[in-house]
Amino acid sequence: MDFPEQLKSFTARIPKLSESIFTEEATKTALVMPFLSILGYNVFDPTEVIPEFTADHGTKKGEKVDYAVCLNNQPEILIECKALGSDLNNNQASQLFRYYSVTNARVGVLTNGVKYRFFSDLDSPNKMDAKPFYEVDMLNLREKDVNELKRFTKEVFDPNDLTSIAISLKYTNEIIQILQDELNSPSDEFVKFFARHVYNGQITKNVLEKFRYIVKDARNQFINEKINSRLKMAMSETKPEEKVVEADSEDEPENDDGIFTTVEEWEGFYIVRAILRSITDANRVNLRDTKSYCGVLFDNSNRKPICRLRFNSKQKYLGIFDENKKEQKIPINDLSEIYDHADVLKKTVEFYDSA
Repeated sequence: MDFPEQLKSFTARIPKLSESIFTEEATKTALVMPFLSILGYNVFDPTEVIPEFTADHGTKKGEKVDYAVCLNNQPEILIECKALGSDLNNNQASQLFRYYSVTNARVGVLTNGVKYRFFSDLDSPNKMDAKPFYEVDMLNLREKDVNELKRFTKEVFDPNDLTSIAISLKYTNEIIQILQDELNSPSDEFVKFFARHVYNGQITKNVLEKFRYIVKDARNQFINEKINSRLKMAMSETKPEEKVVEADSEDEPENDDGIFTTVEEWEGFYIVRAILRSITDANRVNLRDTKSYCGVLFDNSNRKPICRLRFNSKQKYLGIFDENKKEQKIPINDLSEIYDHADVLKKTVEFYDSA
């Protein structure tokens, strides 16, 4: 398997592995070392991956960082591991901060086996930055993450190119976060920027509030049109297949009036598709939106519900089904929690596929 396939295969196993991981040592063995192996480093060669790497720092003698990854006999990547589920904050990174300044390492990595935070010294030479230049969540892996992680594989990693890579990643991700925050909750400055381009009158408080709703609505229309455009393009590139549509009295009648599929609902749908990709063709997993929920169906049949994405209220719910098609609504706070129910979703599809 090539790197993307290895990485995706590994991340698909993480939820199951996590059930048996309770300590920091287990996190290293089950999650961190396999990840380093996928990156191409020989974890069994102590000249390439040094466990319990020691570098004295001032009055702190004999302190160890969990791993040092070496290239040309020089430590280039320092890795500090915490137990699975641990919060990754600056206190947890304290050893990395100390070690970074007394070695020639170019990258510091703080991880709990699922989340990885990559640090460098962009703000001040030889002093590790307080903020990571890149973060990745293995349970919410995006296509762009696969490409970025490939930069750190043994085959292509070049310490001399790190500064330009880190700068690009850091500021790109920060700008994306600002845009995301503004789109979710537009600030006065953001709303005024658009209002001044289309409104000639004085922007009073009332005008500002009206434009806040207009900006949100324009955002929704823009995103929806982009998604629909990409879906139509994708569909035009594949041969149309006959769809099976069956009635189900439990489902609401299809009606496009007032139905808007949100970005979160699309994201949830693609997470479900990603989970099921290992056991079925992704094209057999379909989305059908209603006013109350987004239904994810097998073979586009109402009689074969895989799950329901109930994201229309403040508290989100994932609806999963037993063999009698009885729905259980599970509260979720983050879309990544859908992965926690991967086994149930797969079992549901396997039941339909074998019937």
